[in-house]
Amino acid sequence: MSTTAAVPPRAGGRSARPARPGSEVGLAVLLLGGLAAAVVLRTAVGGAGVARSPVAGLLFAGVLVALAAIARPQWLPRPARTSPLRGLAYGLAGAVVLCLPALASRWDAGTLAARPGDAFFNWAAVVAVVAIAEEWFLRGVLHRLLEPRGTVVALLVPAGAFAALHLPLYGLAALPLDLAVGIWLGALRIVAGRWSAPAVAHVVADWAAWFIA
Repeated sequence: MSTTAAVPPRAGGRSARPARPGSEVGLAVLLLGGLAAAVVLRTAVGGAGVARSPVAGLLFAGVLVALAAIARPQWLPRPARTSPLRGLAYGLAGAVVLCLPALASRWDAGTLAARPGDAFFNWAAVVAVVAIAEEWFLRGVLHRLLEPRGTVVALLVPAGAFAALHLPLYGLAALPLDLAVGIWLGALRIVAGRWSAPAVAHVVADWAAWFIA
């Protein structure tokens, strides 16, 4: 009689991979290295106008999606399922919080940003793709890899990476703000139990910035 413990099947009849103690940290380090390479590639393609380059943004998003898809930690226990509506609700509430400072400033000035409306939709599509790719990578895969090391680690490491990846776009002066936004998005991931919550908040806040930033 075999003494090997049976691996419980997953939903759909597939068996989970056996646990690999410590391997999630090594994989997280490799992912962060891949993120750094993706940032360098984005900067090289976008040049001085990297923040406004849709080609550079989409290439960056594609690299992040590929890395996240390859590195998904199938051997880790799946988190408890929460309602998709919960992720949506927390995401929308989180976007409101992100927009409040800029909205208050514009409200005091009595004006919104004057930008051509016909250019919004193409820009919004690119922004959504990039934001969703970043959130799946950072608050989805990387967060899950780091979660066994504690909630604080899973919160702060992706937040730091989020701030760092925006350095070529907005410069060192924006680093504290980007770090605060990264921590907020990570908190949404934790309380909602889904990476869709920070993804919704990120996309909606970026879209709103077209009118209020």
